[in-house]
Amino acid sequence: MQSSNGRPGGDQGGPESSAEHHEAARRASREVSYDDPWYDALASGWGESDGTGVPAPFVPAAPEGREAAAVRTRDVYLEVQRSAAFQEVRSRYRRFVVPGVAVFFTWYVGYVITATTAPGFMARPVAGALNVAMLAGLGQFLTTFLFTWAYARHARLRRDRAALDLRWDTQELARSVQGGGS
Repeated sequence: MQSSNGRPGGDQGGPESSAEHHEAARRASREVSYDDPWYDALASGWGESDGTGVPAPFVPAAPEGREAAAVRTRDVYLEVQRSAAFQEVRSRYRRFVVPGVAVFFTWYVGYVITATTAPGFMARPVAGALNVAMLAGLGQFLTTFLFTWAYARHARLRRDRAALDLRWDTQELARSVQGGGS
């Protein structure tokens, strides 16, 4: 027999309530061990409970081997950041985004300033009940969609392939530095 929430009824031997279900899941998660140095780190702030009811005073330090590997991995990322390929991807990004943001911001601020300083102009009818303010407001939506489309197209045609190549190269370099490389 199924209960109204889709779980088996109490006669099946499962948890009777959602609180018992969550407690069982929490007990099971404590038994699982992850090889992730951030697994036990606090998610939102210092001094929160570490699961035992006692505030966690600090995040435990990583073992010595991990620190050396992290330093080497950091050097790989810095090397990639300084590479000509990465600088070209960033340059292509900036050449599109900076003018796009400037144009869009100017258009938006122009709309707001015109709406507040020239209400007579904005109220001027264009066709029937449609006035200049409505057309400009709809134009804001239209330009948002156009800029989004243009950004996605620019990224697909000018940056994605180079960025993906950089990502694969970076991962291979990081893997080889950490000792697990091919």
